[in-house]
Amino acid sequence: MVSLLIKQVGLAKKIDPGAAVRQWNDWKWQMRHAVRDIPSFEELTGVHFNREERRELEKTIEHFPLNITPYYLSLIDTADMKNDPVYKQCFPSPEELNVEKCDMVDPLAEEEDSPVPGITHRYPDRVLFLVSNVCAMYCRHCTRKRKVGNVDYIPDRETILKGIDYIRDNPSIRDVLLSGGDPLMLPDDYLDWILSELDNIPHVEVVRIGTRVPVVLPCRITDDLVEMLKGHHPLWINTHFNHPKEVTPASREALRKLADAGIPLGNQCVLLAGVNDCPQIMKKLFQKLVQNRVRPYYMFQCDLSEGLSHFRTSVSKGIEIIENLVGHTSGFAVPTYVVDAPGGGGKIPVMPNYLISSATNKVVMRNYEGVITTYTEPDAYKAAKCDGNCQACHLQHDDVSSENEVGIARLLSDRDETISIIPSNNRRIGRRYDA
Repeated sequence: MVSLLIKQVGLAKKIDPGAAVRQWNDWKWQMRHAVRDIPSFEELTGVHFNREERRELEKTIEHFPLNITPYYLSLIDTADMKNDPVYKQCFPSPEELNVEKCDMVDPLAEEEDSPVPGITHRYPDRVLFLVSNVCAMYCRHCTRKRKVGNVDYIPDRETILKGIDYIRDNPSIRDVLLSGGDPLMLPDDYLDWILSELDNIPHVEVVRIGTRVPVVLPCRITDDLVEMLKGHHPLWINTHFNHPKEVTPASREALRKLADAGIPLGNQCVLLAGVNDCPQIMKKLFQKLVQNRVRPYYMFQCDLSEGLSHFRTSVSKGIEIIENLVGHTSGFAVPTYVVDAPGGGGKIPVMPNYLISSATNKVVMRNYEGVITTYTEPDAYKAAKCDGNCQACHLQHDDVSSENEVGIARLLSDRDETISIIPSNNRRIGRRYDA
C-alpha cells in the first residue's frame, strides 16, 4: 500500500510538478491528464518501444483509441509489464487489428433490437438504456468498441427523452439498466435528471447502473455523487473488476461509500486470456469483492467483438473455474457464468453438471468433492397446474403477469398447447407444405 502511494505521488509530480494529493484525488484532474498517446505513456512509465513496435501501436489506436487514467496507470507493474493484467486491459495491442471471420461489429445485435436510439429491448420486462459514450478509460476488451470515443454515438438530451418516452409507453418494462459508456461519467445534475425522469414512471420498479468507475477512477465516487444517488432508491450498481490487483485501497473506499449509501453492489467480470483465466485468481477476486460488500453477479465469456480474439478463452476454461468455486468458497461468492449469445440471443448460463441421472421417484447428483448421492422425491406430491385462472387458484398471490410464456417456459406451461418449437427453415416441416 505504501509503495503504491509513493508511486502515485511520483507519477502525479511527473504529470504536473505542482500537483498534490488533493489533485490526484480529483477525478476531473485525472481525466484532464489521462494518457491518450504512446509518447505520454513512455514518458510516465519509463518504458520505451522500438520504432516498429511504436508504428504497430499507432496503427492500433487509430482504430481503437487509447485512454488511461493516471490512477489506473499507476497500478501497472512495469518490471513485468507484458504479463501485467492491468497493462493488458488498458494498453493497446496490435492483436486488436486481427479480425477473425467470427468477429462482429455488434455481436450482441444491440442495434437491431433498438426500437428507439439508445434503447435495447431484448428481454420481456427490462431494457438497456445507453445514456453516455464517455468512459473514464477505454478497456481493450470492450464489447462496444464500435461506440466508445465515437462522437457519432453521443446521446443528447433529445435522444435521452426518446428513450424515456419509450420506457414510459411500455408498461411491461419494470427494470432499466443504464449503461454506455459509463453513466457515472455524466455530470451529477444530468444523471440526477435522468434518474428523476425514471423515478416518475410508475411501472419502473428498479434502476441499475453499470459502471467501471470504482475500478479505473475511484475518486469519481464523491460524497456529492453518493448523496445524489441516495435519493433514487431502489437503485443498484454493477461494477466491473476483473482481477484482484484492481481491488486497491482507493477502490475499496469507493465501494464503501456506495454500500454505506444503501446501494446494493454487484460485479460483472469478463473471462480474459492471460489476465484472469485461472481458478485461483478468480477465487481471490470474488472473495475480495464479497469482503467489500460486492456480490459477484456474472462472469462473462468474452464476446465476439472485432479485435478481441486474443482475449477469448475456451468455454471449458470458464466451466473449470466455476467447478473450482462451487463448494470451495461461499455460495454468494460464485457468479453465474454466461455466454452472451451472438445475434442477440441473450445471456445463456453455462455451468458444470451436477445432476447425473433420475428415475421415477429419485434423482442422482454429485457434489463438488465427487461424492455421488441421491434425493428421494415425494410420492404424495400433486403438482399445481396453472390454467391462467388465478381467481380459482388455491395459492395466495396477486399481480400475476398475463403475458404469454416464451421459449422453453412456453413448452412447460399448462395453459399453452404448444408441443414443440420448430425453426422456421426446418426442411422436414417444409416438405409437408410442399406435398
